[in-house]
Amino acid sequence: MLKKKKTIIALSLIPQFLLVKLLSNYPEFIEQYYSNGLYPVISKVFRFTLGWMPFSFGDLVYTFAGLYVIRWFYINRKRLRKDTKNWFVDVFAAIAIIYGAFHIFWGLNYHRLPLHKSLNLERDYTTEQLVHVTESLIKKSNTLHSEISKNDTIKVDIPLTKSEIFKMTPSGYDNLMQRFPHLEYNSKSLKKSIYSYPLTYMGFSGYLNPLTNEAQVDGLIPVYKFPTTSAHEIAHQLGYAAENEANFIGFLATTSHDNIYFKYTGYTFALRFCLNEIYRRDEALYENIVASVNTGILKNYKEIRDFWEAHENPAEPYFKLFYGNFLKANSQSKGMRSYNYVVALIVNYFETTPM
Repeated sequence: MLKKKKTIIALSLIPQFLLVKLLSNYPEFIEQYYSNGLYPVISKVFRFTLGWMPFSFGDLVYTFAGLYVIRWFYINRKRLRKDTKNWFVDVFAAIAIIYGAFHIFWGLNYHRLPLHKSLNLERDYTTEQLVHVTESLIKKSNTLHSEISKNDTIKVDIPLTKSEIFKMTPSGYDNLMQRFPHLEYNSKSLKKSIYSYPLTYMGFSGYLNPLTNEAQVDGLIPVYKFPTTSAHEIAHQLGYAAENEANFIGFLATTSHDNIYFKYTGYTFALRFCLNEIYRRDEALYENIVASVNTGILKNYKEIRDFWEAHENPAEPYFKLFYGNFLKANSQSKGMRSYNYVVALIVNYFETTPM
């Protein structure tokens, strides 16, 4: 009887896969009935249940699951040759359960309606539009920088601890909710990852555990990057799986915050993406525009570059290649490059909304 149940579970992987592929063709259906229907309930239950814990329960699940998998493969290594069929049934039954849980608890959000459609924004933009928005971002960023530092050549050092930033981040969403009610965020579940060291060497700032809905931030990244990364991971918790959309919502949440340091990190975060896109399109134009950015802001950018360069290693490109392929498998055709497509959302948003 047990073998029969395992076989049924293992075979369920096929209809599960086909169902997800079918649903991916109906983003409006997923948007209405999953992303704005079932998922918010699931998300709030997980955050209420696990958010109070000072450590990441999901990271512990990963740890014990990893140890269990290693132990299982070691104990059952001889079965692969002697009991091949049942060995594969066991493996695929486990994969089927994880695959189903991933999509029910969070993964279907990859196939929801694109954010630019939800906000009635254009998808494309011209270089002229990009330059106009970038110049506005420079003006705003320079003003905030000068207000904080009183000297345009000094980088901003945020006088907040990372724990304080965690506590303060939801306030940006409280303000943002006045414009976008569906971005209501309560029952906070935002934590430092216990895997911050390996996460840093993999080249990632944070991640959402799709099975526990806990948002993890790399505890080693510079404080300057903490507000935008925390806001980005909360956007994932709210059901925005696409990286460009989470970046955009994280930008809106930090710039909507009452705290000037949050505003500064948010506006300079958006500015960096826009400057990078101008550089990609026209290096001469970039050199001309970046000259108007306060030197202190550029030093903050350099602080982040130096941090990541200090942790570069031969394995990092392979981790990013793996994650890039994961994104492509979940309707993000640009893979890791999808992080940079936040520029289209920023430009078209400010074309319709005054900064």
